[in-house]
Amino acid sequence: MNDDAKRPSGLGLYERKWERFAVNRQGMLLTVNLDLALPKTRPCQLIDISLGTATFTVNTTIGLPSHYYLTIVGIAARIGCAEVYRNDHRIAVQFIKEIDEELLRAIVRSDYFTGGITGRKKEARAYMAGVEKAPIGSAVR
Repeated sequence: MNDDAKRPSGLGLYERKWERFAVNRQGMLLTVNLDLALPKTRPCQLIDISLGTATFTVNTTIGLPSHYYLTIVGIAARIGCAEVYRNDHRIAVQFIKEIDEELLRAIVRSDYFTGGITGRKKEARAYMAGVEKAPIGSAVR
């Protein structure tokens, strides 16, 4: 049996199933213990998201189970997650159920409109195009 038969149809060796979007959003992880008592929350910083996966960072992974809910600040949705890998403070998860495109669009758009896109630096704008700002108290002759 060759390697091509093992690979899912339509996906190359390094191709991803979903398109990922870089975001910089604050989120919360909601964990429920086996006793179903008080759920615990911890903050996270969302790095990227797609229809089926997400990557984020947390302050500490101590006591974090492998299944939890992800909520994103400003978005009224709770997404069930299963952890794929953990590397120090960076965690990648796969969603239990794919999120719909409207929810993904809302997350990416809200990140864009709040200026949270990572890697973008705001350029210093000139005071007025073609006009220099004079020091206070100086007279222009």
